[in-house]
Parts: sequence; structure tokens; C-alpha cells
Amino acid sequence: MAVDADLVPARRTRLRSRLSVLGEHDFRWFFAGYATSLFGSSMAPVAVAFAVLDGGGSGTDLGWVMAARILPIVLVMLAGGVVADRLGSRRVMLAADVLRCGVQGVFAAALAVGHAPVWAMVGLVAVWGLGEGVFLPALGALVPGLVARQESLADANALLGLARSVATVAGPALAGVLVAWSGPASVLLVDAVTYGVGVLALARLVVAGLAVAAPAEPDASDSMLADLREGWSEFRSRPWLWVTTVQMAFFNLLVWAPFLVLGPLTAQRGLGGARAWGLVMGLYGAGAVLGGLVMLGRRPARPLAVATVATLGWALPSAALATGAPLLWTAAAALVAGAGSAVCGALYETTMQRWVPGDVLARVTAFGGLGAFVLGPLGLAAAGPLADRVGAGAVLGFGAVWQLAAGVLVLAVREVRCAGWDSPGRASGGGAG
Repeated sequence: MAVDADLVPARRTRLRSRLSVLGEHDFRWFFAGYATSLFGSSMAPVAVAFAVLDGGGSGTDLGWVMAARILPIVLVMLAGGVVADRLGSRRVMLAADVLRCGVQGVFAAALAVGHAPVWAMVGLVAVWGLGEGVFLPALGALVPGLVARQESLADANALLGLARSVATVAGPALAGVLVAWSGPASVLLVDAVTYGVGVLALARLVVAGLAVAAPAEPDASDSMLADLREGWSEFRSRPWLWVTTVQMAFFNLLVWAPFLVLGPLTAQRGLGGARAWGLVMGLYGAGAVLGGLVMLGRRPARPLAVATVATLGWALPSAALATGAPLLWTAAAALVAGAGSAVCGALYETTMQRWVPGDVLARVTAFGGLGAFVLGPLGLAAAGPLADRVGAGAVLGFGAVWQLAAGVLVLAVREVRCAGWDSPGRASGGGAG
């Protein structure tokens, strides 16, 4: 009994230490606002889909509406990084949240008074995507300025990743209930309100962005192209950064896109249909939550090496589907992959924020995000036709093998394998420690 009594205070002390970053004014307010808006963002796609279908739209119409969100993100992400580095991340994120709050409010009102035509939904969703494309690179550059101690940065990223994981699991489920109860307009109204909460939280920040970039007023001679060239130079000067970006690009092309497209098909044919697939994806989200909790308070000596090892787990769900594994094993594989995703994300984001100078961080984040994302739509489009020719199992199996091989190749890069928290991470700086 004495041992147990001693363990309880020790565990409480460790928990308080891991959550101590929430004691910092700026991070606490930002976390509250960001976590709230994440729930709205994860609910909105369900509402948009049913708004299209309830209005008599076809699958093709739904595809156009969904694509209208993705395309602006791709087109404006680099420009968003430049603007965030010039004006400061907080200003850019405030503008993006105001824009998204407004457009979702208009969308909700349009659905409440009557059916919105597909062309109108395409336009509204495109504006929504425009706000996201500007917000994302600014987010990566803002976080380091929210914490007073660099040692707290890993915990901050772990908590933000945890919030994303919880929203990904709970948001769509809640949206489904609200759509069935009161229609898509109510969900979009909730999303608009959550963006409003995000605006209020950002407005409360005191020193956000000052510790990161302290952006100077740009000279008239400075051009966006010159800023992009500077960001690209910083990006490509770090072997660990472009190597991991290439890894992520081909993961999205060869592993994740086929998994999303062919996974439901495989589940329909052999695992038990929609309920089985829901279990698989639910456990992926649960794994991400678990991974976020595990990362709180943990700072491995070789962060990029641990992050890369965590990516090996991404091969497991595809391998399970390709080999016809039972539902229990497939769901367990998804749990491991989800945990690996959270671990990798927290370590990768923290490493970037520690190693990349604050005045170019938004641009470097934009290059990394664009590079990782750009091949994904091609994978989504090609997975089905390719599976028709060679079989879903072959496509999924190739993706699993590729992911394992890619992880080993990335670990062979010295800057990834050996780097510690304080490594400069530049080709000119000697690489790994």
C-alpha cells in the first residue's frame, strides 16, 4: 500500500509536468480556440456532402465540390507562407479565420433559406479552401512563439496533434447526428461559430509571433518571387527536410490514397462492409489519440530517427488488407498506424520549428506541406483504375512494401538517423550531430 500511495503523487507530478505548457497564457488561449475550430472543420465535410446529395446532386457534382476545396489550398499555400513571414503569422491566421467564419455563415444561411445550386457551393467551398491554404503555413510558424521554453515545444505540438486526432474521430460522428436531426445548415452554422471562437482566441494572444519571426516591414523592392526563392533555398539546404518531404509525397501517392479508395472496397467484399471499415478508421483515429498522449513529456534523443521508425507502421493496414487478414488484425494494424502518425507528426513539427529560422519558417512549412500533398490527388484518381487492371491486393501490397523500403532508405540518410534536438539541420552546417 505504501508503494501505491507513493506512486499516485509521482504520476500526478509527471502529468502536471507534461501539461505545464497549458499554463502559458498564449498557448492556452490558442489551444482552446484551435481545438474548437478543429471540431467545426472536421464536421463541415459531412454537411457539405449531404447538402449536395440532398439537393439532388450526383456523385460527379460532389466530386466537383470537394475538389473546389483542395485546389485553392494547393494554389495559395506558397503565397500564404510568404505573406505569413512578411506580416506575421497571427495576423494572417486572424484574417483566415474571419474569412472562413464568414463563408461558412453564408453557406449555412443559403442552405437554411433554400437549396444552393452546385455552382454556388463550389464557389463557397473554394473560398473556404482559400482560407485554409493561407492558414496552414502560418500555423507552423506561430507555435514556437506561443511557448516560453523550447523544452515545451514538443509538448505543445503533441497537444495540438492530440486535438486534431480527437476532432477527426469525434467531429464526423457528431456531424452525422446533427445532419440527421436538423440538416446540413445547422452543422455549417456550428462550424462558423467555431471559427469565431478561433478569432477571439487569436485576438487574446499577447506575444504571438514576436518570438518566432518579428517580421520587419518589407522593402518595396522585395518581391514575392524573391521571398519564394529564399524559402526554397532554406528548404533545399536541409537534406533531412526534403528527404522526408519526398517520403511523404510518395506515401500519399502509393500508400494512403490507395488505402482510402480501395480500403472500403476491400471491406465491402470481405471484412463486413461499412461497419467493419468504420471500425478500422475509428481505431486509426484512436491510435492517433493514443500516440499524442504517449508523446506528452517525451523527447527522444534522435527525434527524426524515431519519427521515421514510426512511419514504418503505416505499411501495416495496407498489408493487412492486401493479404486478406481478419478484421481484428486489420483494425489492430490501423491502431498502430494511427499511433505512428501522431508520433511522427509531433516530432517532425517540433524539429522543423527548432531548426528553421523563424523569419522563413512559414515559407519552409509551405514548401514542405505542398510537396507532401501534391501527389495525393493523383493517387486518389489512379487507385481505382489501377486496381481494375492488377487487383486491389496488388496495389495495396505494393504500397505496404514501398512504405517499409522508403522508411529504411530515409533512415540511411545521416541527417535523419543521427540528428539530435540541437542539430543545425543544414547541408552547409555539417548535418547531423
